[in-house]
Amino acid sequence: MAEAQDEDLSEGTLLSHLVELRTRLFWMFGAVFLVFLALLPFSKMIFNYVAAPLVSVVPNGELIALSPVSPLTATIALTFYIALFVAMPVILYQAWGFIAPGLYKNEKRFAFPLFATSVVLFFVGMAFAYYVVFPLIFGFVSTFTPDTVNYQPDMTEYVSFVMMVVLVFGLAFETPIATVLLVLTGITTTEKLGKARPYVFLGAFIIGMLLTPPDIISQTMLAVPVYLLYEMGILMSRAVRRSGNDVAEDESNSV
Repeated sequence: MAEAQDEDLSEGTLLSHLVELRTRLFWMFGAVFLVFLALLPFSKMIFNYVAAPLVSVVPNGELIALSPVSPLTATIALTFYIALFVAMPVILYQAWGFIAPGLYKNEKRFAFPLFATSVVLFFVGMAFAYYVVFPLIFGFVSTFTPDTVNYQPDMTEYVSFVMMVVLVFGLAFETPIATVLLVLTGITTTEKLGKARPYVFLGAFIIGMLLTPPDIISQTMLAVPVYLLYEMGILMSRAVRRSGNDVAEDESNSV
């Protein structure tokens, strides 16, 4: 009889989690969809703004559409990606709300600041790619364009390129969060991270070579921030560890 009650309880708990997951997924997709609908009337303005770094170095100041439906598909796709990025705080908040009940009290103290910091760093990485990296890349490429070549990239290819680079830089700027999580979970320590600096420096350039376009500017512009953010992650890990030790001492003293 007791086993049946335990089984009913576990099933009820699992069902409640599934219902909550469905509700939070609904809010995630709903947020993206509503932002997409709100941005849709401004899709042309969004594309013109995103294309500005490339258009500024194109001789005629215009991109081309190789497909009859490219003006529609490229513009709609870009608007959807922007809606996804804009709705990212809501998505992460819903994810946080789903996993928060399963965390201990001391873990919750660090989890929410880490989530908030991850959102800020992701947007900083996107802004860094758009305002710093793109002008350098396109300016560098345009200088190598022969006079006999009409340099007019395709708008669909440009959207794919931009979204790929922006996503790479957004995720790369999450390096401090990944470093802190590695320390908090006990996988490594700040001392080991400090000793691994030469390998991380070399690995940052290898990652930049693999994930960015084949030019030295974009590779360096990714590798250098990743290494600096790695150093930032070590400092954050030390601060979080000291704070955790202080909390543990206070709890032991209160007992």
